[in-house]
Amino acid sequence: MDTDLMLRVYPFFLEAALVTIQLSVLTALLGLAMGALGAAARLSRFRVLRFIGAAYVSVFRGTPALIQLFILYFGGPQVGIQLEAFEAGVIGLGVNVGAYMTETIRGAIISIDKGQREAARTLGLSQFQGFYKVTLPQAARLMVRPLGVNLNMLIKSTALVAAISVVELTYTAQRYIGSTYKPFEMFLLAGILYIIIIYATGRAVAWLDRRVQIT
Repeated sequence: MDTDLMLRVYPFFLEAALVTIQLSVLTALLGLAMGALGAAARLSRFRVLRFIGAAYVSVFRGTPALIQLFILYFGGPQVGIQLEAFEAGVIGLGVNVGAYMTETIRGAIISIDKGQREAARTLGLSQFQGFYKVTLPQAARLMVRPLGVNLNMLIKSTALVAAISVVELTYTAQRYIGSTYKPFEMFLLAGILYIIIIYATGRAVAWLDRRVQIT
């Protein structure tokens, strides 16, 4: 194994890792927003919104994320949507993971006993106040760990944006393989950095989960 080569290219992989982290953070924020909206639609009393929410989950969970990226980045210009590769990566992966987060959030909310909401109403709280002050805090305790799983899945999925030439870890490894002919070393280096990012994310999720359980 050519460790000298790995040490020489490490700074470039570190820059790519920062792009991966930035992509993951932005995508997670978008996915969380989409998940909240999707869950609200799925739980709505209006049939049209429930249908839209169900269709969103079905379509984006039922088709490969790579195909969704290709449609957005390569097919978008045909319908007037012109995006940079990084923007397409954030939007494409964000909408995709949002479908998974929709079900995570919805599952946590519907698992709360309806008696809790009825008790809130008897105390004079409105439907929104009962949800915000009673249901949501309890659901939050249940959704942190599953959302952490979604986040880990998302970080690994960022490798897909290499297919649309976003210069993140996987793309950087592929580029250096073309010039060094050392696939093992390049993918090993990328894999180590992915493990570090995912491990740090897992520790952060575990800390947040402990904090939520205490409150």
